[in-house]
Amino acid sequence: MGPPAVPTSVDDPGRPRLPPPPPSALSGPAHAADAMWGEAAMTGARAMLLHENGGMRSTAVIIDRFEAGFGESEEGWLWDVAGWTGGDINRFWWKSEGEGDFDGEIEGEVQALYSRAVTPFWDVQAGVRQDFREDGESPTHLVLGVQGLAPHWWEVDAAAFLSTGGDLTVRVEAEYDQRITQRLILQPRIEVEASASDVPELGLGSGLTHVEAGLRLRYEIAREFAPYVGVEWSRDLGGTADLTRALGGEPEHTRFVIGLRAWF
Repeated sequence: MGPPAVPTSVDDPGRPRLPPPPPSALSGPAHAADAMWGEAAMTGARAMLLHENGGMRSTAVIIDRFEAGFGESEEGWLWDVAGWTGGDINRFWWKSEGEGDFDGEIEGEVQALYSRAVTPFWDVQAGVRQDFREDGESPTHLVLGVQGLAPHWWEVDAAAFLSTGGDLTVRVEAEYDQRITQRLILQPRIEVEASASDVPELGLGSGLTHVEAGLRLRYEIAREFAPYVGVEWSRDLGGTADLTRALGGEPEHTRFVIGLRAWF
C-alpha cells in the first residue's frame, strides 16, 4: 500500500485564490531601488552583494591520500593531492597522483584543468595531463572529465584521457564518507580504469585494465588533519593482467595502508 492521501493546503478548495498582478506592477524599473538611489549607485551595490554572497575567489589544497602500503609482494607509498583557485562557477584545478617504492623508483602524473560548474553539484573539467616515469614512456594527454557529488553522497571524479600518441583511456574514482562519530569516519573507495586499445609500452591491454577497492578508517584530530589506517585490494584485468605476468609481476595485490588526509 502507498502513503495515505492526506490533503494539503494546496488541495483546500476554501483557500482564497490570488488574482494575477495588474499590468502596472510590471511597468516600473527592473529594480525598484533604482528609482530612489539611481541606477549607477545600485549597479555597484548589487555587484558588491553578488561578490559577498558567492562571487569571492577562494583557494584550497587537498591531500586526499598520502600513505604507505605493506603487502606480501608489494610495499611502497603513494600520493593523491589536488587543489583549486577561483570562484563558484569558474576555477583552475590542479591534480597530481603517483606512487613509488622504498628503493626510490617513482612514477606519477600532474594535471592542469579549467573547471566550470554546470549544475549545483557537478563541474565539467578540461585540460592537460603530463605523466612522468623513470623508465619508459612519459606521454602527454588531453583531459575531459566531470567531478561532483552523486546521489547518496558519493564523491565522483571521472575523466577520459587522449594521449599525443592517440591512445584513449578512462578512469573513474568514487568515494564515500560514512561518519561513525563526529571525528571517526569510514571511507570506502573504488577506482576503475579502461583503455580503448592495447598500449604495450605502458603495460595496458584493451578493455578494462585495472580495479582498486579500499576501505580506510580515519580519525579527524582536526577537520583539516586526519591520520588513517585501512586495507586496499587491486587487480589488473584482461590483457593488462597478461602483460603484467609476462613482465614477471603479479596482477593482484592486497595491502594494508597507513596514511594522512589533510586540507588547507
